[in-house]
Amino acid sequence: MTLQQLHYVIVISETGSLSKAAEKLYISQPSLSSAVQELERELGFALYCRSGHGMSLTNDGMEFITYARQVYYQYETLMEKYGQPGTRKKKFGISTQHYSFAIKSFVEMVKQFNTEEYEFAIRETKTREVIEDVRTSRSEIGILYLSDFNRKIITNLLRSNDLEFHKLIDCSAYVYLWKGHPLAKCASIRFRQLADYPCLSFEQGSDSSFYLAEEILSTENYPRTIKANDRATMLNLMIGLNGYTLCSGIICEELNGTDYLAIPFEPEDETSDSRMEIGYITRRNLVLSRMGELYIQEIRRYLAL
Repeated sequence: MTLQQLHYVIVISETGSLSKAAEKLYISQPSLSSAVQELERELGFALYCRSGHGMSLTNDGMEFITYARQVYYQYETLMEKYGQPGTRKKKFGISTQHYSFAIKSFVEMVKQFNTEEYEFAIRETKTREVIEDVRTSRSEIGILYLSDFNRKIITNLLRSNDLEFHKLIDCSAYVYLWKGHPLAKCASIRFRQLADYPCLSFEQGSDSSFYLAEEILSTENYPRTIKANDRATMLNLMIGLNGYTLCSGIICEELNGTDYLAIPFEPEDETSDSRMEIGYITRRNLVLSRMGELYIQEIRRYLAL
């Protein structure tokens, strides 16, 4: 088993196609196929199910690729520190819940590098996928939040995947809506004032629970709800339907625009779980790459920590 073979199977799993992987790796398709078959013979099991629609990982293959990514990631980190400069394109990825400050910090970090020499990726995605991306080393860092409601479940999920949470900031819940909303001039907003408007939330998938929701107070009884998959759609629904969402109040106007407001949410009682602890996750005992260190520095600078 070689690092080159690990690289090959990782790229195939990412592209889902032998031909696309060969094109990306700049090798012939027969050579790539031969290398994969040689690895499969050594392992004693098939890594991929092959069909006319492409290549998908077998159950054994999914487990193998998780470890392969970890090994290859460490190799890339080693080469970044000690390899010959200019010999390879360095990779860095972030997975995050839908936070504009995470995107803004990523932009500022990328500006410090020559993008011809680096391959950057940022993924705004579901909570479970944030965790999975970091577990499999697809992303070095994941951004999510904890609350009294989800803390036990998320912490156990992180521990079982050998991940750890690093706190960044505590914040209270805010109601996020557009400046033309009937409640836009309120100094604070309570639940009962929101009854006539749809609550917007990010879809987490059919198999997800309340504990994986991105929005605080996800278990409350909302008479009107609409789910969306991306931040742009969410913002359009705020304007078109007078929708709202509950958020951290940390908003980047440069990315979201100036047509939206974050108004303090006022709980109906003191027992309401309206505090958020935002942080980042990494694999346990991971030493951050230079890009990772700079990214966290940019987040701390943006949050004024």
